[in-house]
Amino acid sequence: MADNYDVIVIGAGSVGVPLALALAERNIKTLVLDAAASPGQGQNKCAIGGLRATHSDGSKIKTCLRSLEIFSTWERKHGDDIGWIKGGYAFPVYTERDEAVLRDLLKVQRGFGLNIDWAGADKLRELVPGIAEKDLRGGTYSPDDGSASPLLSINAFYRRAVKLGAEFRFKEPVKEILAEKGEVKGVLTPQGRYYSKYVVNAAGAQAAAVSDLAGIKVPVNPDCHEAGITEPAQRFFEPMVVDIRPGDKSKNYYFYQNWEGQIVFCLTPQPPIWGHDRRSTSEFLPEISRRMISLMPNLSVLRVRRTWRGLYPMTPDGFPIVDFPAALKGYVLAVGMCGQGFMLGPGLGEAIAAHIAGAASAGDREMISGFRLDRAFSGQEKLK
Repeated sequence: MADNYDVIVIGAGSVGVPLALALAERNIKTLVLDAAASPGQGQNKCAIGGLRATHSDGSKIKTCLRSLEIFSTWERKHGDDIGWIKGGYAFPVYTERDEAVLRDLLKVQRGFGLNIDWAGADKLRELVPGIAEKDLRGGTYSPDDGSASPLLSINAFYRRAVKLGAEFRFKEPVKEILAEKGEVKGVLTPQGRYYSKYVVNAAGAQAAAVSDLAGIKVPVNPDCHEAGITEPAQRFFEPMVVDIRPGDKSKNYYFYQNWEGQIVFCLTPQPPIWGHDRRSTSEFLPEISRRMISLMPNLSVLRVRRTWRGLYPMTPDGFPIVDFPAALKGYVLAVGMCGQGFMLGPGLGEAIAAHIAGAASAGDREMISGFRLDRAFSGQEKLK
C-alpha cells in the first residue's frame, strides 16, 4: 500500500491532533499515525488540564495566548463542551525573594501582552478562601488563564479534524522515515509506505527515538511527574494555585478545582526522576498532601480518588523545540514540550500549519522563533 499526502504527522497527542486540525482547516492533505489505539493515549491523558500564558518567555507567552483563544471560544464556535473554566492562575508568595522574582517577571509578561498583575494579600485571600495567612505577601494573578479537560478537548479537536478531511491511522507505529538526497519522502509502517512532502515529529515522550529515524538528534529526555484527583466538592475557589516554594522532595506543586468540582493536583519532583517509568509511587501522596494542606487546611477533608504518573519530555532549558531543520528538508520538529503540550499544542498547531502552507504571519514567526533546534540551550524557563 502506498498513499500520497501533503503532510504526515507522527503522534496523535496534545500537539499532533491540533496540528492536524489546523492543517485540515487549510485544506492540506494530512495523515496522522500513532502506535496507540486512539487519540491522546500518550501523555495527553496524564495532563491535569491547566492552561496558562503565564510564562517567562515571549515565544511561550504568545503561543499560549493563541491556545487560550482556541480553548476559550471552542464551545461557542463548535458546540463541544470541553470543560473550559476561565479561573485564572494565582502564584501566592511567602518570601521576599519570591516576591522580587515574580514582580520582576511582571514587566516581561506585560510586555508580551499578558493580562497579569500583582495581587495583595487581601486579594489572594479572596481568590483562594482559606489560604494560609501567615507571611502571605500577595502574589501574581492572571485572570484570563484557565483549565479544560484534556480528554474532552483532544477528542473535540480530533472529531473536527476528521470532519475537515484529516486522516488518522491508529495501531500503526512508524518504523522508518523515508528520505532521499537530503529531503523527506514519507514514512514506512508495518502496514505500508506513505509518501509526503513534510513529516512532522510530534511524538511526545518518544520524540528522540523518532528523530533518530530521521538522522537528527534532539535533546529530549522524559522525566516523571505524578498527579492525582479528589472526590468532587462544591466549588469554593477558581484559580490554579501554584506554590513555587521548594519542599523536601519537590521543587513546586500546583492544584485547581476542575469543571466537575474535583481538585486536581501535581508536583515537580526534586531531584528529577528521569526515564519512562509510569508506575505510581508511595512517596507522592504523602509529599503533596502535606504541602497542599499546609497551604489550604480545608483541603484535608477531601478524599483522593486516584493518582497517576506521566512523562514530561524535557529539553535542557525547559523550552520546546519547534523547527524545520536544514539537514533534512521537509522534516519538522514539534517536540520537547516539557509537560506543557496541552497548553502549547493548539497555538503551535496553527503556527506550524501556517509555515507549512507558506502563509506564516509575523505573529506565527514570533511564536516559534525562540524554539529553534540550533540554540545554545543555556537559559532556563523561570516558571517551569
